[in-house]
Amino acid sequence: MAEKKGLEAFPVRGRRVLVRVDFNVPQDPNGQVADDRRIVEALPTLNHLRAAGARTILLTHLGRPEGRRDPKYSLRPIVHRLSAILGQSVPLADDLVGIHALEQSARLENGQFLLLENLRFHPGEEANDPAFAAQLAHLGEAFVEDAFGTVHRAHASTVGVPKRLPSCAGLLVQREVRELSRLREGPEPPYDVLLGGAKVNDKLPFLASFLGRARALLIGGALAFPFLEGRGFDLGATPVERGLERAVDEFFRRAASAGTEVILPEDLVVDRPGVVGAETHPVGAIPRDANAQDIGAATRDRFSRQLSSSRTVFWNGPLGRAEDSRFREGTREVLSRLGSVSGYHVAAGGDSARIAADLGVTGSFGFISTGGGAALEFVQGVELPGLAVLPDA
Repeated sequence: MAEKKGLEAFPVRGRRVLVRVDFNVPQDPNGQVADDRRIVEALPTLNHLRAAGARTILLTHLGRPEGRRDPKYSLRPIVHRLSAILGQSVPLADDLVGIHALEQSARLENGQFLLLENLRFHPGEEANDPAFAAQLAHLGEAFVEDAFGTVHRAHASTVGVPKRLPSCAGLLVQREVRELSRLREGPEPPYDVLLGGAKVNDKLPFLASFLGRARALLIGGALAFPFLEGRGFDLGATPVERGLERAVDEFFRRAASAGTEVILPEDLVVDRPGVVGAETHPVGAIPRDANAQDIGAATRDRFSRQLSSSRTVFWNGPLGRAEDSRFREGTREVLSRLGSVSGYHVAAGGDSARIAADLGVTGSFGFISTGGGAALEFVQGVELPGLAVLPDA
């Protein structure tokens, strides 16, 4: 896609600059920030604005408060961590677009920051309400989009505000577009795609977008189960999405026609009632009371052999129930072995970044996207409204 106008040609000194960031970070049971990666990823843009003398007003959401003020989703823990990371105090405006937000934004000096309270406390955010967008825009004189994880949503802060102010892409968004465009527009072959997770029905269009573009799709996790059943394998007591039989048959037909190989698990690690520890069985011999939880050793080897000759690899989603230490070895081993393969490796979507960090395999990737649905839609070739609204370079 066309490169977007960036900060390098965007005057900000002395101007009140609204910056959409993605500080929708995980929290621990006490409500404190459990993982600050998304805050850290915004630092290049924030440091640039501070050094350039901008008066920066930060906009973000947290969780799903459904358009109501909910203390559980307050940004107070975020602002504490942000202040520590920046090394300067960042006040929180708790009324979003009210008199206090106006007064605090007007008092900002060059190099200072202000964080507005959770955007989703206002019903106008997700509704892309023009009146709410106009109120937000009134707080600033310019807009910077640096929340790649939200650019697939046509919300007030991602579409409404940049329509009303001079706008550009932040450094994080520019990097995301640049790196993911390598997958979207011309990946170096051989190009293999490693996919896990669940919800086949939701992901079928995403899977289909790789047909004819990728050499092979390597499918694990619960995502593989309807495809295995479509090949005639009985998976015992494993829950499998229903009503997908015709769609799976059509997918196999299209894959064969497009020349993209679909590689499925050969064996599975299962959990059985009354049995201590996990067992591994070939996909053609899963016990009737067994529940598949991970890919087995033979599948790990098969996947790793395939990826060893790849020049470009895209990974999305765990290959087993990686949140359980008994069923994370499949994902960990395949991704760890990928680290010894030269080429361009990208991780994106959902909790992939957290999983890679938890499993100690972040070094296997040249780029780990901060986007979930935004990254998957971008790679798929979908136009994202939060990018489309920004001016081209």
